[in-house]
Amino acid sequence: MALPDGFTARPHQPSDARAVFEVVHAAETHDIGEAAIELEDIQGDWARASFDLATQSIGVWDGDRLAAFGEVFKGRRAEGTVHPDYRGRGIGTFVANWLEECARAGGSRLVGQTVPGGSSAEAFVRGRGYREGWTSWVLQVPADSAIEPQPLPAGYALRDFVAGDRDGRTAFQLIEDAFNEWPDRDPSTYEDWAPRGPLRPGFEPWQIRFVTDPEGTEVGVCYTIVAGATGFVDAIAVRRDQRGLGLARALLTDAFERARGHGATVSELSTDSRTGALGLYEHVGMHVTQTWRHWMTDL
Repeated sequence: MALPDGFTARPHQPSDARAVFEVVHAAETHDIGEAAIELEDIQGDWARASFDLATQSIGVWDGDRLAAFGEVFKGRRAEGTVHPDYRGRGIGTFVANWLEECARAGGSRLVGQTVPGGSSAEAFVRGRGYREGWTSWVLQVPADSAIEPQPLPAGYALRDFVAGDRDGRTAFQLIEDAFNEWPDRDPSTYEDWAPRGPLRPGFEPWQIRFVTDPEGTEVGVCYTIVAGATGFVDAIAVRRDQRGLGLARALLTDAFERARGHGATVSELSTDSRTGALGLYEHVGMHVTQTWRHWMTDL
């Protein structure tokens, strides 16, 4: 499908990051009432080792204004957004066609995107014949909620991240091992994760916190990002053989308290139906505030 007259399309360049941020910010504000995206999220994603901006991204421009963007990561995870001012003109169909063709050209037989439940984006992918995959939830600890520290078993302790390759790789491996237990998950690499973690623009060591066992071995980790007034737990993981001891609850409440100490007034995280962790988060006082769904199609 051709673009409307006057619009052009080209791959993104690093200097386009702010324009993409502004499109996503406007779309999130329109679709869910608030924006969670930060410029550093875009910059970190584009720095992943296995992401090629020149071949795996597209921008649709109205002169010098970005109207829509799309990208495909590892041939499987698509992101596509049209600015609310430009919806209803066929631009979304152009981007969706491009995303599917990009994934197909990369050898993928399946591509999907996570979109807000009940949104126009969800109606759009459903109308294209996509099928529903999993459900994701955003949970929040409200600003006026007390944060009660959770005790650790005897001999266990929390410790700060130490800048450098060793702690970065330790955090990655704990997260990767835990997340690889999910069905339908593609394994990652440190080089893909680090630009969104300890190499993310603006990262500070307090954002990653480990829990150690009585021998001093790291058996759990939590990674937190503060975006405006929100402390967002980007990832939390506990080694399989150390679960059931309350370590995740201790890491979570510690993360909430530390985020408040760095300016956050509310704390959030997301989980999905593949993890079975919804009950854990509700147990520490979190409440579901948003529902997202992953939709996919065969290529």
